[in-house]
Amino acid sequence: MPEISVDVHINRSVTEVYDFLSDARNLELWFSGVHSVAESAEPAGPGVAHVYRFPGRHRDQLLQCVAYVPGEHLVFRGDRMWNLLGAQTPMYSFTLSPRPRGTLLRLTVQSRLAGALTLLAPVVAMAWRRDLPRDVRRLGERLGAPHCHVISAPRRVRLPISAFTPAAAPTTVPPALAPPAPPRPQLRPEPRSAARPELRSEACLEPRLEPRPEAHPGPRPASVPAAKERTPRPAA
Repeated sequence: MPEISVDVHINRSVTEVYDFLSDARNLELWFSGVHSVAESAEPAGPGVAHVYRFPGRHRDQLLQCVAYVPGEHLVFRGDRMWNLLGAQTPMYSFTLSPRPRGTLLRLTVQSRLAGALTLLAPVVAMAWRRDLPRDVRRLGERLGAPHCHVISAPRRVRLPISAFTPAAAPTTVPPALAPPAPPRPQLRPEPRSAARPELRSEACLEPRLEPRPEAHPGPRPASVPAAKERTPRPAA
């Protein structure tokens, strides 16, 4: 169930602020959680229900005052709204405290989610975190105090446990209770030989060329006549 609160200081008396908030018809003038409220002749008080529309809904719902302390506290609760993902029940709470220069108002919004809507709790909380500071500033403008001071925006956020279930932390054994680790075997280096042959790759070895034996000319074959020796001619 997301729950978000915001505190605001308004330069108006507690009576003026409470009289304005106690009339549910004024919620549509400044509060983003109420789109419209039907006219009603009944005064505000415990058990009084007003017909209103939630933003984004085209069906009329009932907005009922479930708590009422004059000048101190006021709570409105809306009907449960169903959709394909589940149900949502909104609740709006106003708590007033007198201050020397005005009134301290705490606005709290609660959304009870059911079904698959519980998975959208972070989205619902993010929307209220964005809208509540704007709402209380519009409230100050409606009351004639446009320079109201937002003390905290928002003050508190609560989400259902099912929406954020942290992963189980790995169980660790304290060092004092943990069993001793077995000793690691020590590896001794192999002794290096004094004379280590030099290794060379076969690709680097140059081929050795052995000298060929000189060929001795053999006797000429008988069929080939020997060349005649030329005698030089005498000069004329």
